[in-house]
Amino acid sequence: MTNELIDRGAPLLINHMLRKRFLMNILVLCTGNSARSILLESLLNRLGDGRIHAFSAGSNPTGKVHPQSLTLLRKKGYQVDQARSKSWDEFAAPDAPKMDLVITVCASAAGETCPIWPGAPVRAHWGVEDPAAAAEADWESAFLAAYVALERRAKAYLDLPQDLDKDALQIELKRIGEMS
Repeated sequence: MTNELIDRGAPLLINHMLRKRFLMNILVLCTGNSARSILLESLLNRLGDGRIHAFSAGSNPTGKVHPQSLTLLRKKGYQVDQARSKSWDEFAAPDAPKMDLVITVCASAAGETCPIWPGAPVRAHWGVEDPAAAAEADWESAFLAAYVALERRAKAYLDLPQDLDKDALQIELKRIGEMS
């Protein structure tokens, strides 16, 4: 029976179950949910290698993902067909996934009164200049700079020990948010 399970891919199932056990939900917020939050959501989902399920939302979503966000992510090999600009209200609903961590990436979203998130997640602010505010001729370099800054922070977060207590995690998240 055991060999039959192994032959049918049981190690893959066990690996999947172990990964699910350590899955962390992260919500990335900015005002419009069209650029920075979309970039960090994509980065965390890719770099997290199954340990993270990242989402993004905005306090006042634009309703569409910025075209340069999509262009950059496609160039980097990301699938972007599921990317969409959405309200943070989706994640404050009683049936929404429980978040473990909420990260703001713009100063205006960080300063707003957020909904009460189910599960009282840890919060962090990783402010990054808004690449969409650049002149259209500078979008490519502005979006790449935002991507690189967010990638550096995502990697620093993923390098943290998984067993940090809440206070130590908060300190590390603040340090990461201060990275240039």
